[in-house]
Parts: sequence; C-alpha cells; structure tokens
Amino acid sequence: MYSREYYAACTAGGILSCGLTHTAVTPLDLVKCNMQIDPARYKNISSGFGVLFKEQGIRGFFRGWVPTLLGYSAQGAGKLGFYEFFKKYYSDIAGPEYASKYKTLIYLAGSASAEVIADVALCPFEAVKVRVQTQPGFARGLADGLPKFVRSEGGALGLYKGIVPLWGRQIPYTMMKFTSFETIVELAYKYAIPTPKDECSAPFQLGVSFAGGYVAGVFCAIVSHPADNLVSFLNNAKGATVGDAVKKLGLWGLFTRGLPLRIVMIGTLTGAQWGIYDAFKVFVGLPTTGGITPAPAQGPTAAVAELAN
Repeated sequence: MYSREYYAACTAGGILSCGLTHTAVTPLDLVKCNMQIDPARYKNISSGFGVLFKEQGIRGFFRGWVPTLLGYSAQGAGKLGFYEFFKKYYSDIAGPEYASKYKTLIYLAGSASAEVIADVALCPFEAVKVRVQTQPGFARGLADGLPKFVRSEGGALGLYKGIVPLWGRQIPYTMMKFTSFETIVELAYKYAIPTPKDECSAPFQLGVSFAGGYVAGVFCAIVSHPADNLVSFLNNAKGATVGDAVKKLGLWGLFTRGLPLRIVMIGTLTGAQWGIYDAFKVFVGLPTTGGITPAPAQGPTAAVAELAN
C-alpha cells in the first residue's frame, strides 16, 4: 500500500475504468450533447436517437469515440491515481486522529486536487469530441478534427477555452463522486451488511462497489449538470462566451436541459467505473475502495498510559 507500485496500479485501473466506460456510453453522450446544443431537433431521448439514426445511421452513434477513449483514459489516470496520492498526502498532513475525524474533508480535498490535474489532460480531447459530435461534417474524428479545431480557434490555446467550465463541471462532480461513494460504502458495511468487509467475498465487495457507485453517480449528475451544458455550448459555438450560453439556454435550461438522460448515463457510468476500478485492484492483490474507517493511531501519551495499565 502507498508504494510506487500501488499508485501505478491505481493509475492503470483509472485508465481502464474511465476510458472503457465513457467509450461504451458514447451513443448516450452524443444524444445528450445534441439535446443541449439543438433542442429544437433533439427534443427528448427517444426522438434524439431517432433523428441521429435517420441522418447518420448506426455509425453515427459512435462518432467521436476516439477522442472519448483517449481523453477519458488520460483523465482516469489522473483522477484515480492522484486521488489515492492526495488522500494519503492530506491524511499524513492532518495526522491519524484528525484524518479519521475529518475524513470527509480529506475525500473532498483529495478528489478536487486530483481533478484539477486530470482535466488539463482531458480538455483538448473534450473540445474536439464535442465539435465532432455536434457539427456533422466538421470532421470524422480526432485525426482530422484536432488540426481543424486548432485552425478554427486561432491556435492550440483554443483547445483550452473550455477549461474553466470543464473544471466547473468536473471538480464538483468528482468531489461528489468520491466523497459520496466512500460514505455510501462505509455506511453499507457498517449498517446494512452484517458480515465484516474483510470476510465478504470479492464478487460481493465488487457488487457493493457498483451499487455505491451508481447512487453516487446520480448525485454527481445533478451537481455538475449546469457546467456540462456550458462546456457543450462553448465547444460547439466558435467565439461563444458563458454569457452567451446563459442568455440562450436560460437558467432553467442550464440546470435541466438533458438532465434525465445524463442521470441515467452518469449513474451507470459511475457504477461501472467503480466496479472496474475495484476489480482491477482485486486482480493485482489490493483491497477494494472504501468500507473501513481506520482507527486513529495512539499518540505517545495514550501509548504510555496503556503500557502503565
């Protein structure tokens, strides 16, 4: 635990869990983005799939899968790898007693710090993905879409014009994702599951990880949805600003447009991510995430008193 090999394993698990799951839900993501950008044509989930199939066929459902795979694999590496690092780092700074007492703050700080780094890796791929998915004919994928995007935005810095809204979407999302997951799993093993975690089978523990992840994903979708609408709007419209997005979508639309589909997508996505991540950890001999709150280590005074007794 907490060796270089440990963090390398967590990073590899993050690549698998985030890259594979986001790629698998590309059709849902594609319809969701188009509902946010063009609600007149993509009125709801069912009609959105119908319009997409009619205009682009089956292949249209996976447009933009390459930037999705590469972008979210890179993000997963940073998100999971650095979360485990920062969680340990902040726990060591706080000390055993305060780390246990204020563990929720440790989860929040660790996940926020990790996501800031992860989004720097994700942002260029996300920009190209949204443009490819919401502007038919712009490009076939990443290979031709990336240079075309850079030219249209006046340089490579244009790839990062959505970084602030992306942080606004992903940092609250990730803070909710990790903190609620850790809390849900801990409460499940404490109150709902009579058998101690270390006595439960690996498949059972992975089932708990998936269920906890799904519930956490619902909370994530609600918290981060306004910023998700902003990211889609800014990356679709050349030269658009946050003010333009608020003016066109309205506050109600900012919070609700595409939300039901995103709840389904993010709930499934987050549950699957935690399931795959913990399955990989089990595969390499590590324990699953969450469920056991370590007891605070004794300070010198308490240790001396115990020896005296």
